[in-house]
Amino acid sequence: MSRYKLTLEYDGRFFVGWQRQNNGLSVQGVVEAAALAFRQRSVVVEGAGRTDSGVHALGQVAHIDLPETDAPERVRDALNAHLKPYPVIILMVEKVDMNFHARFSATERVYSYKIINRKAPLILDNGRAWWVPDLLDVKAMAMAAQCLLGRHDFSTFRASGCQAESPVRTLNSLTVTTDGEVVSIIASARSFLHRQVRNMTGTLRLVGKGQWTESDLRRALAARDRRAGGPTAPACGLYLTAVNY
Repeated sequence: MSRYKLTLEYDGRFFVGWQRQNNGLSVQGVVEAAALAFRQRSVVVEGAGRTDSGVHALGQVAHIDLPETDAPERVRDALNAHLKPYPVIILMVEKVDMNFHARFSATERVYSYKIINRKAPLILDNGRAWWVPDLLDVKAMAMAAQCLLGRHDFSTFRASGCQAESPVRTLNSLTVTTDGEVVSIIASARSFLHRQVRNMTGTLRLVGKGQWTESDLRRALAARDRRAGGPTAPACGLYLTAVNY
């Protein structure tokens, strides 16, 4: 038995999410189907992050176990050949030790949220970014975001259906930058609560619009109550960009 690490890219608009579900097409499901077509036997694909429906990936990581040992390039090309009908691609395959686990071996996950801040609606970025027509004060957002760094109870930014045992997480970095009309929010942590990045983004938008101050954000964090936070940003702007080990 050989274990392979897969690095994937996909367009989340066409999936119910990463995780295999009964109500629609999942990324995990189509990759497992590709592996079945390749090796004529069922395999389980373990992912590093369970992205929601509509959330994209530029650097999702997964692993699979195959009975035969093949060159990583052959595994990549074979899987991609069977993935052709779907908007998902295997960027890289690496042979790894059997102790490697895509989810549990990860030391950091990096998410990027893309906002297009302009008056005109989106065409090319429709479904791939959050359109915000109101002018945002990106500097205020960036300064306020710093109060979220470190180890906190992030209940205020936790989805009601989150299954994590604890709401405590350590946010390693949170940056807000702008390049023309594109506002990028990049967050890194060992792990995140369900919809944490989207909830933080929706709340930071309130700061950018001048409706909240940094003090309001601090009070919301201290409240440890989802009702104290801002709205949830839409899934379309969120990307899992990297998983570090």
